[in-house]
Amino acid sequence: MGEIQRPGALYQQVAAAIREAITSGEFPPGAPLPSETQLIERYKVSRPTVRNAVAALRSEGLIEVIHGKGSFVRANAAPVLTIDRAIGHNGSGRFTTNTGTVWEQEQEPSVYRTKTTAVTAPLLQLAEDDALFGCDRLLCDPDTGTRLLHRTLIPFATAEGTSLAAAPDTEPAAIYTLLTKAGHELWWSETVRARMPLPDERTALELPDATPVVHTLRVTHGNDDAPLLLEELRASGARAQLSYRITADSPRSATSARA
Repeated sequence: MGEIQRPGALYQQVAAAIREAITSGEFPPGAPLPSETQLIERYKVSRPTVRNAVAALRSEGLIEVIHGKGSFVRANAAPVLTIDRAIGHNGSGRFTTNTGTVWEQEQEPSVYRTKTTAVTAPLLQLAEDDALFGCDRLLCDPDTGTRLLHRTLIPFATAEGTSLAAAPDTEPAAIYTLLTKAGHELWWSETVRARMPLPDERTALELPDATPVVHTLRVTHGNDDAPLLLEELRASGARAQLSYRITADSPRSATSARA
């Protein structure tokens, strides 16, 4: 390929040319990029320009730099872990959420008091700054090394009259069981989105550059569809994928859910 002759900052021109080589298959997933010296010769530019171009592609997630080895095209490998989001129920009021993965706690759960935000208040049908119990967990799958951040937010009204006020670090499945025994008929709604991580998430989840997180919000609903509990799950979008079992609602329940 000849000398770069496109408008725009020179490093951006080089980054665009390398990007085209990656998408065309010239540099396939997992393959090393040419060395800095080879890129300098290929595109007839300076070393700082090449380094800036590689840094731009790294920030996009197209390449990864392995210390002592060089730059490689990031492989589009399948996630190493599938997280089953199903909830089990044995008919006697006991719930389970463990469907095969045995999560290990990387540290003791962090229990605290907090308040609803502009994001969590609508999900819990509360006003902003309403009081909540919170519990944060950092978990790890020992088989794959995949880390997961799990947060439980419990409104004071949900905890009132139950053991949750004294033990907000109760496991979610045990909370479901407790709420059922208190007379609630439970159902769940869940939303999932991908976003770039915050600095503390990147550190806790040990994320490489340009790796998004999968952010899941699960609301536990009780009688009259009232929200009782909010759970947040955050995991590496490159290492984990979520699996769901979907069943059809009856026309009556579907209409009720839309009301």
